[in-house]
Amino acid sequence: MYLAYFQAYTNTYAPKERLIPLYEEALSQPGIAGLVIGTRPDCVDESLLDYFAELSQSVYVSIEYGIESTKESTLIRINRGHSYTDSVDAINATASRGIHTGGHLIVGLPGEVEQDILEHINRINQLPVTMIKFHQLQIIRGTVMEKEYTDHPGDFIRFTVDSYIDLIIRLLEILRPDIVVERFASVAPPALISTQRWGLKNFELVARLEREMINRKTWQGRLFTLD
Repeated sequence: MYLAYFQAYTNTYAPKERLIPLYEEALSQPGIAGLVIGTRPDCVDESLLDYFAELSQSVYVSIEYGIESTKESTLIRINRGHSYTDSVDAINATASRGIHTGGHLIVGLPGEVEQDILEHINRINQLPVTMIKFHQLQIIRGTVMEKEYTDHPGDFIRFTVDSYIDLIIRLLEILRPDIVVERFASVAPPALISTQRWGLKNFELVARLEREMINRKTWQGRLFTLD
């Protein structure tokens, strides 16, 4: 059995009359047991969430929101187009309907220091999410952020593989233990990346992360406290 993953772009950004036939076409394919919908917190409404809630009574449904940062000034700086309050509202509205709800965070956005990133986790812990995906910031050629990186490199954390793994472990230690981590990093096509490349596949990074956690005798939620 498989889940149909509507991953790229914003998969709730159209009239419901256009979206529902697409979802149901995917569900009609042999072996498809449910849907995973990637979207933005400012691109859902009550009517569509009600549809997903009804659908979730018969098939698996999960909605993934691009939170990216819990810091309002960061979201403004990167021209994200939505606030963290939008993320909180969308996540609460989705989870209250009994739908599996998750979020994506980008680690290393401009202007953020490690304490900001750790604070993201404290805020995520207070939300009714069932999963989270981490993505390290990758600077893509030809983008506005590439120019910002060139002009203000001190505003960015330059992660090595080891320093990134170290930070992810510290995030995991304070992450609520019932939240499933579905991704620790992402890999853009090397030709598109303008900064340093790690040269690792995702599974290789995960293997190094697991070994380091074993070496440190630590685990997800070891330092978790609910304030």
